[in-house]
Amino acid sequence: MATPSLESLRDEIALREASLDDAKREHESGDLDDAAYRRIVARESAALVAARASLSSLDAPTVRTRVRRRRYLVVAGVAFAVAILIVLYSAIVPRQAGNSITGSLSLGRSAQITQLLSEAEADTANANPVAALDAYQRVLALAPNNVVALTQSGWLDFSAGSAQHNAATVSVGIARLRSAIVAAPRDPAPRLYYAIAAASTPGNERIARQQFVSFLALKPSAALMAIARPFLTRLHLT
Repeated sequence: MATPSLESLRDEIALREASLDDAKREHESGDLDDAAYRRIVARESAALVAARASLSSLDAPTVRTRVRRRRYLVVAGVAFAVAILIVLYSAIVPRQAGNSITGSLSLGRSAQITQLLSEAEADTANANPVAALDAYQRVLALAPNNVVALTQSGWLDFSAGSAQHNAATVSVGIARLRSAIVAAPRDPAPRLYYAIAAASTPGNERIARQQFVSFLALKPSAALMAIARPFLTRLHLT
């Protein structure tokens, strides 16, 4: 498969941004129902992440020392769909706090975790990742193996660290995504976000391929596949 040109990638980004704008207007006017809107947002947002990452990799400087310095930082543009992807994950995965945590929970603690997860989802939807991350961290203080909190806080940390070129924050995010995989090895969602992180980071294509193969073996939902598909296509896994 031929490598897309800078011009074709820019055209694709513009078209997909326009598609998202059109879908938003149609949803707000009532011409598009919630389910159809989520499908469009999942498809176009994931494709935008992949296109922007490809554009950045083609447009990146080739100076060797700069490449080494940025080896563990995601290429520019990957944080574009952070809020959308996280909200989609929240909608896709039923929130059953007691099932994500080692050991039994008292009713009070379980209710508190559910409330915090709801607050975090709302904060993310309102483009307030700092508040969302704080809520997820409070969940993890109550239940360190909560898979939803590990996955979403891991993605938020990874994305924020990448945007700020902060390798320490990127590492925290990656560690949480790995912990989510350990806590729920049969859950495809943590593997998907770990695979996206690897695919978006220079030098980690082999890891991305391995994680996407594992993700596919877990029979992911159609919604998760919509997020994964642009990356699977780019890595020739479809």
